[in-house]
Amino acid sequence: MTSDATAPWLIAGLGNPGPGYAANRHNVGFMVVDLLAQRMGGGFKRHGKAQAQVVEGRVGPPGPGSRRVVLAKPMSYMNLSGGPVTGLRDFYKVPTANVVAVHDELDIDFGVLRLKLGGGDNGHNGLKSMTKAMGADYHRVRFGIGRPPGRMPVADFVLKDFSGAERKELDYFVDRAADAVEALVLEGLERAQSTYNS
Repeated sequence: MTSDATAPWLIAGLGNPGPGYAANRHNVGFMVVDLLAQRMGGGFKRHGKAQAQVVEGRVGPPGPGSRRVVLAKPMSYMNLSGGPVTGLRDFYKVPTANVVAVHDELDIDFGVLRLKLGGGDNGHNGLKSMTKAMGADYHRVRFGIGRPPGRMPVADFVLKDFSGAERKELDYFVDRAADAVEALVLEGLERAQSTYNS
């Protein structure tokens, strides 16, 4: 599916609002869009119409090759992400194929990335909510967090902070995920997959 080169992109980092959740595994989507905002030199501001914080800007070299993007952090809880993301999609007139969800993924080892278009939600409540609200034909940048150790329940694992060992590498992997989002927007899915789906 090719996207209209003039249409904006909506990059939704998925997470839970509030300082208590900030360093949780489930909030890695927020971490990636925070870094993208920093690269664009913008600060998140509350959106007037949707329950979300946004930064508007461009990625890519100045000129016709750059792309307009809206970075978003839904300020609902994770399992209600679909409402704010769909509200922003409609407000900014973003085609669903230009929506990107950046989220944690249990079935991939820590730090490994997988980019894809469409597909199931794999039990992820943020994706479940988005798919219910807008259908499944949006892009995903899946950031591996691995499986919980032993018998730890999944809900406890995703709402815990990254381990000390993981934190040593986290900045590198978040940086790589931000690069992957930019590559997806600027070069398209196949080229971004060939670079980052390793």
